[in-house]
Amino acid sequence: MSASTEGNARAAGYTPHPYVGGRTAALRALAAWRMRWPGAPRVIVLTGNPGSGRSRLLTGFLMMCDPEYRKQLPIDDLDPATVPPDLPAPAVPSAAGRTAAQVLWLLADHFELAAGRTEDVFAELAARDEPVTIVVPDVDQAGPVRAAEEATRVVREVLTPLAATETVQLLADVPRELATELAGALPASQVQVIDLDAPEWADPKGLVLHAETALDAGSGAPELPYTTDPAARRALAEALAARAAGSRLTVQLAVQSLLMQPEGFDPADASQLPTSVGEALDLHARRLGADPQTLRLILAPLAFAEGDGLPVQLLATLANAVAGRDMSQDLADGMLLAAPFIQPVEPSSEDDEDGTGEDAEAGAGAGRTLLRLMHPALAEEIRSGLPDVRDTQTRIAMALLEEVPQQDWAQADPYIRDHLAAHTLEAGLLPQLLTDPGLFAHADPVTLRAAIEAVPLEQLGAPARTYLRTAPLLTRSQASATLRAAFLESAFVEDGLAPYAEALHTRGFRLPWRTLWSVPLAGVRAVTTGSVAATGEDGTAVSRSVAALLVPEGTPGSRTLPAAADGAVAPRDGTGAADGTAAGEDAGAVNGDGAAAAGGRTALLLHDLRAPEYVDADPSLVVQPSEEDRAAAPLGFSRGADYLRVWARADRRMVAALVSDSPVTDADLSPDGVLVVATERGVTARQILVAAPPAAPSVPAQRTGTTDADASHGLEGDHS
Repeated sequence: MSASTEGNARAAGYTPHPYVGGRTAALRALAAWRMRWPGAPRVIVLTGNPGSGRSRLLTGFLMMCDPEYRKQLPIDDLDPATVPPDLPAPAVPSAAGRTAAQVLWLLADHFELAAGRTEDVFAELAARDEPVTIVVPDVDQAGPVRAAEEATRVVREVLTPLAATETVQLLADVPRELATELAGALPASQVQVIDLDAPEWADPKGLVLHAETALDAGSGAPELPYTTDPAARRALAEALAARAAGSRLTVQLAVQSLLMQPEGFDPADASQLPTSVGEALDLHARRLGADPQTLRLILAPLAFAEGDGLPVQLLATLANAVAGRDMSQDLADGMLLAAPFIQPVEPSSEDDEDGTGEDAEAGAGAGRTLLRLMHPALAEEIRSGLPDVRDTQTRIAMALLEEVPQQDWAQADPYIRDHLAAHTLEAGLLPQLLTDPGLFAHADPVTLRAAIEAVPLEQLGAPARTYLRTAPLLTRSQASATLRAAFLESAFVEDGLAPYAEALHTRGFRLPWRTLWSVPLAGVRAVTTGSVAATGEDGTAVSRSVAALLVPEGTPGSRTLPAAADGAVAPRDGTGAADGTAAGEDAGAVNGDGAAAAGGRTALLLHDLRAPEYVDADPSLVVQPSEEDRAAAPLGFSRGADYLRVWARADRRMVAALVSDSPVTDADLSPDGVLVVATERGVTARQILVAAPPAAPSVPAQRTGTTDADASHGLEGDHS
């Protein structure tokens, strides 16, 4: 198949695809792939220059693959060889704005896989009896952060393993620099590369039709001599296509320019027709008597915009920063000039509100207008014309930072909160930004995590490493800003960064707890709270509240109970269940029976319930709260494999929810509301704060922990 089939299709009287308007050769190849025609490749890699029309072609093809949408198309009038069979729609996990992990887990959810790890996804797909069809568009737009180069990860971590899975029929839209890598991973017989700029796939007649349709007054264009007269319209369309060197984007921009502002345009003057995206910008400015560089400076903030687009109220601020001068008059005079290259965007619900539920953030994005450029290739053209992209990003980042009221991230525009890290990443300044725990809590964790992961680990400070190891938990749980702050507060205490934990209590959050202490003690089998007689500093006898930890025998500081005292620390009564049943009875008991059930010899280690220190006392003298004490306590708790919920007994209202990044081995809640949780990583004590958190107490300095917490990739199977 080649471009010559375009002429054959028209000669046969077939109607062009109403959305694609051509590309017969490519559509025939895609249809053969979809019907698994003998000799058709199992994998197709679709590529081409930015603006070549890859997305349009793929969208038009998917229209015919969707059983409902194809009913709206003139299927019977199209070239039969371009029409795929009427089959169930393929899986289409768009990569636009998503991480490689998100794309993969979209697939897992679509096929209802039971996979818990990434490798399990591919294994389960390979074990299927019937092949599955997957189309992955917009790989060039992958990732929530532009500078993180997520497209490379999508190709290497998702597409390449999918392509190697024999039961997967794959079609992927991939930028040219990655297309060769993806195709090279497979035998030549299994893969085909369709490069829309290559001669065999080019569609010059389709480009003329594209321009002719856009110029047609009957399609909404204003009435002008070259839009109402078919001959004049055809002549101009042919001239545009001839000058555009196969770029559909160049044709589109040229048509939008002359239709929105037709003054001064002479269709007979070929020098007014652009040969590239950059020339489309410059010719438009000159035709309207403006400086092309001014137009580019007006558009520059949008060329650096992250996410869905830039809030219109930030445009002037960033234009001033990029230009290094006051651009207010240029913007006032130039928005009509810039109009052909800009499109407004309705903010997504994620951009409008991150699900925090906090009054300070609720509605922060409501009613905003976002702006973005018409095409990513426009952004690349404008960025490439700047003398120093890194310096420009630095000025943008500083301008955004100055827009945060009193450095209170709760009051910051959602765009600044979520995307400042992306700007500082490209400026090379991200590590310096990662010192404010308030930003950690308020920023979108998917975006912030992607930006931080793009920085070499050795360049990150201790707070950023703590965030990085906690980020999978934040994204997996889809936690609100307050709950993110609570999880981070505990993580900072765990890593010996108590000042950062304390700072979160001063940022306006109503945190559900205050983390009192944490010890990285592995192998804890069970925990219980109680009190024990001990000797005070003045030598007098005192009663100290303690957490009794059941640990492997030989753990430093632990004591093995004598056989006669096995029942001194009795099993709990199961107060963990919300309905009063013995939900915690299988968690292990701190006595001889529990030791036997746990397997191996165990001992007891006593830790102060409220302070970061161990207690040197006879563990056989520990007294647990009575059943009456527990029943009279204002709080109860319930737990699962990796979560706990604390609820008020009076009205069954949940007052705290804890999700752990490692399995919970046991937990206990003291009558006065100290929750002690043992996981595979260690033991942490949290004072549950039912009402507003107290202002006075501070987290004591930690006895153990590191000031340079190791980063972690989090739980395998993280669906974030």
